[in-house]
Amino acid sequence: MSDRVSEEEQDLHHMKSAAAEFYRLNRVPQELERALNQLFAHRPEDVYGYLADYFKNLCAAPRISRLRGREVYDARGQLSIEAEVLCIVCNKEKSMSSAAVSSLSGPKEALLDQERAADVKTAAQWINEPLNNMLKGQSPCEQSEVDHILSNFFMARYLEDKDIRNKEKEELRSPSEPELVPSSPLPAQTKDKKSFDKGKKSTTAEKQVPPAEPPEAVLPGSSAIGSVSLAVAKTGAQTQGVPLYRYIAALKNGEDPPQFHIPVPLITLLSCGKTSPGKLSLLEEVILIPRAGLQVKQIITMTLELQKEMMRIMNTSTKHGAVLSDSGVLAVSYERPEQPLDLITEACTGAGLALGTEIHLALNCAASELMDYTKGKYEVAAGVLKTPDELVDMYQTLVSKHPAVVALIDPLRREDREQWEKLSNVIGDSCSLLSDISYKSKAPPLPGVRGHILKLTQETTVSDLICITSKQQGSVVMGTTCSEPCSGDSFSDIAVGLGLDFVKLGGLSGAERMTKYNRLISIEEELSQQGILASKEQHPPPLFSEKAQQQC
Repeated sequence: MSDRVSEEEQDLHHMKSAAAEFYRLNRVPQELERALNQLFAHRPEDVYGYLADYFKNLCAAPRISRLRGREVYDARGQLSIEAEVLCIVCNKEKSMSSAAVSSLSGPKEALLDQERAADVKTAAQWINEPLNNMLKGQSPCEQSEVDHILSNFFMARYLEDKDIRNKEKEELRSPSEPELVPSSPLPAQTKDKKSFDKGKKSTTAEKQVPPAEPPEAVLPGSSAIGSVSLAVAKTGAQTQGVPLYRYIAALKNGEDPPQFHIPVPLITLLSCGKTSPGKLSLLEEVILIPRAGLQVKQIITMTLELQKEMMRIMNTSTKHGAVLSDSGVLAVSYERPEQPLDLITEACTGAGLALGTEIHLALNCAASELMDYTKGKYEVAAGVLKTPDELVDMYQTLVSKHPAVVALIDPLRREDREQWEKLSNVIGDSCSLLSDISYKSKAPPLPGVRGHILKLTQETTVSDLICITSKQQGSVVMGTTCSEPCSGDSFSDIAVGLGLDFVKLGGLSGAERMTKYNRLISIEEELSQQGILASKEQHPPPLFSEKAQQQC
């Protein structure tokens, strides 16, 4: 009996010794003593809430335990991918955040249903299997390291896909057949009517337009990269207990900046592009640029009043039909580019707004979609064709007649470099040229371009955005796509955190857009209350300064 008691006493002694050593190694007695001392000193009303907060600060930093990819639907009801990050927090697995970015195949976002389904399926497989294994155990606060892993994974898949495609081409091509270089159809040579005289053929032909640059290949599943990167950034911000815009600003600047400014929202008013009901195809978007110094709420209120006046004017005319476009604005039926500008001019007068002072305009021309390669001309309206040089002349006339237009976005194809330079020379003092680089981020700069439109899509990581905007500081506009996630407001945080001067959010309708505008308002109010909202400087035309152009 005594031997059994002795064994039990020994076991208890060993257990106490092991417990004491465990507590000593983890500094439990010291932390308990400090917690109790501070508890008594503060004597809070919620004793255990105070202790919970105290010990929460001593918890191990969260680590990524799992990624989860799932299919969701975007703002247009199309399949998209969403990435969710789960971490071990206080010894339990917890869902931290999720994110989705647009899945695009090019400027027109024209994926067939089967292709989109395959793209989303591949993205989900990437997230749930290889990326899940690669990022397991990583700190969500190491954004640069996470994005490096994601980019390396994507590049490996891209090279594999490229190798497979090259082998397939080699197998299809006979040994004696020369290699084919893909290019756009050459434009047909046209004959000048004045050159025909008494049956003699013309000896001159219109200058051929350069063939289209081959589109950058979009690898199926690539949207997994951007989605995971953004989800990890949101998790990092949540882990550190700061808003996403502060987190991104610290990533970009190496520290939390002393002040923030709110990007000026560029609001789409009208659409007269290829999908609009009228003959005019040239103006994909007519965009309002408010004067600097206004709060976001004031800008939205002013724009809504202007839109009401525009609707009143259109309702009095039976000539112009209108439908709601994907960008949340009215797609209006017009025949000439002057007509929507005349409408806005009349509406500004009716609303008591000084066009050219209180507001300016930008025109998103999306000209690359208008080229008819069989004729070598841009079809700016149904049956109205313009050579690149004629299009330059038309822009010059349009801007001269409407000096409130201070920016043209993609007025020409990238291939018409000569005309980009010519256009900049004739209107550059009063009107800036902007180029969308979402699909050509590594392409050489275009002559005369003073700013760029950048969208968060595909394999673009948060680190990529920081890198691009750092290199081209002061010359980047963040822009949304038509297929934005319905409930995402991270876009506004990203624009503020990157320190951008302008942000393009689309029209004032639709939950996916108004969520972003509301978030921008919320951030502005928060910064103002904290006393760290920087005053806004005036931005006279052109939209970007000569200094910003040199940085490009």
